[in-house]
Amino acid sequence: MVHTVPGPRPAPRLRAGDPYRGWRQWYEDGLGWATARGPGGEPQLLTGLRFDVLDLPAEAGLAVLGRGARTGPVALEGRRMRLLVAAGAAEELPGLLDWLEWRGIPLDLSATGAGGLVAAPAPAGAAGRSPVMPREAAVWLRPPEPGRRVEPTLPVTGLGRTGSGSERSAPDLVRLVDSVATACHRVRLRRGAAQPLAFS
Repeated sequence: MVHTVPGPRPAPRLRAGDPYRGWRQWYEDGLGWATARGPGGEPQLLTGLRFDVLDLPAEAGLAVLGRGARTGPVALEGRRMRLLVAAGAAEELPGLLDWLEWRGIPLDLSATGAGGLVAAPAPAGAAGRSPVMPREAAVWLRPPEPGRRVEPTLPVTGLGRTGSGSERSAPDLVRLVDSVATACHRVRLRRGAAQPLAFS
């Protein structure tokens, strides 16, 4: 069964005056996501309501995606990748990492949950570019679909599933976190091996 939200809109064009107005409408009306204004008027997405976000090095994220990991929407901002996961997953992350035996191992991995903000990538297929957008502004690698609920596509822990079709088909958060942690660890080891040895 496909869950829909009313009012899907095509990707907007940037307009003079408020170049981000159409972007905010795309998120708010087309996806039903809450936004806030950033310091320069750019839209930011509120986390903890419809989704949380895993933040990791882009190099690790590309390795995870290249291995065919099941994810929800995925964004790239500069050298960081953001994976959308079920709301509440940010609180679960430390416990999952401990359970998966990553405790005490430094990983360049964090999560943003309730009360957090992340940069809103340009809507998929949006025409034009704001002159104030930096070159490494956030973009969608796997965009959300306007008119469709995002929750059934987000990784969740298997423990909380009730057995409905949409929840059974959602990606598994535990597997994703294990893949992400492994990729982050490998990136860290490669970077460490590339550093020259210091001799005193």
